[in-house]
Amino acid sequence: MATILCALSAWSIMILLFWSIWITCIKGIHFLWNLHQIPCHSCEFFTNDYRLKCTVNPKKACSDQAIGCIDFEPKTAACNACQKGRKWKLEKRSLQSY
Repeated sequence: MATILCALSAWSIMILLFWSIWITCIKGIHFLWNLHQIPCHSCEFFTNDYRLKCTVNPKKACSDQAIGCIDFEPKTAACNACQKGRKWKLEKRSLQSY
């Protein structure tokens, strides 16, 4: 009788373990899907700077509140966030005048 009770307990624990792993995976997928709905990275007003993420709505930027933002403007090639890694070349004439 004790053997059956131990086996039943072991199987119950295994089933609960796999059930909790499954539920955690489903919740994680829903959370990631929700994060991919945030449009900030492709907005004109997104600065790519940790100090000021958005010039229009800084408190809502990169959060769930930014989903469906009414100030969203698609990013263009001339936006500041697109030019972050750009290196400007100085001419020798401008350096010699100082």
